[in-house]
Amino acid sequence: MNYAQSRLPRPMRERISLHRLGNVDPVASIADDVRAGFSAIPKSLPPKYFYDERGSWLFEEICKTPEYYLTRTEDALLARIADSVIAKVRPSSILELGSGSSRKTGHLLRACERQRCHARYEPFDVSTEIMLHAAERLVREHAWLSVEVLIGDYLHDLQHIADGTGRRLVLFLGSTIGNFDQHESVSFLRSLRSVMTGDDRFLLGLDRVKEAAILNAAYNDASGLTAEFNLNVLQVINRELDGDFSLQTFAHRAVYNESLARMEMYLDSLVAQSVNLRRLPMQAEFAEGESILTEISCKFTPASIDTMLAQSGFVAEQHFEPENRAFSLVLARPGD
Repeated sequence: MNYAQSRLPRPMRERISLHRLGNVDPVASIADDVRAGFSAIPKSLPPKYFYDERGSWLFEEICKTPEYYLTRTEDALLARIADSVIAKVRPSSILELGSGSSRKTGHLLRACERQRCHARYEPFDVSTEIMLHAAERLVREHAWLSVEVLIGDYLHDLQHIADGTGRRLVLFLGSTIGNFDQHESVSFLRSLRSVMTGDDRFLLGLDRVKEAAILNAAYNDASGLTAEFNLNVLQVINRELDGDFSLQTFAHRAVYNESLARMEMYLDSLVAQSVNLRRLPMQAEFAEGESILTEISCKFTPASIDTMLAQSGFVAEQHFEPENRAFSLVLARPGD
């Protein structure tokens, strides 16, 4: 359906459409995830629940902190290679998984404009308001652009994406692939490969292995924004499942696990406590010092990137990195 509620003038408004993919009940989904996660050892939560409206705003603020190198590094690299990628792919559409505010995507859209490659933009994420605000901004900036906002969970709703017309460039930026363990990342990428044609291309962002001190600082910023972001997931559970988590009785902790080459983010219970989740219904018991694993963020080497892509049915065409080799953007094609 068209995005008729916008404050935009009608000609701009008609260039934004919104589609909900799948039939997943968000409350049922979080209920299933919490039941499963709180039955695991250690207890865990999927990181997708960080990104409600407040969580998404907090993440945007984290990206501005001096410690969080990742977004700045990827943004600068994407600005450098955007023209090369668009010239090589010449996409008819750009599908972005986990698009959020679509800030970095602007580099590719500006490259499209310079090269008169007027691709349709398809942001795909769960946060409707943030994507609609991004769509409004982008259609104001680009008179030729149409935006098809796709609301859904890309882990489950890839099969609901309509077939593209012409070549599609799929984006998965921000090293979000690092939030999956090895098995999960290969499984997800194989699912993505199954909905792509041989002419489509895939641009994947991956954070690289680096000094532990740099990584630990990035996830423990001095301003406390990452701690606030991490604790906000308990507010999400309270709201969605009528819970009574007290944020004052949990503490943020983020550490680099060198043996697994990944950051791990936890919420540690400061006291022994019981938490009621009335919509399940469920009572979760926490011992003093017990942790909830809220996120992993795997870091990659060129060899581990190539292995993951090969296991997933992709072939790397170009590998881009900055001079300090802190980050990778890989342009890949579906394998035969």
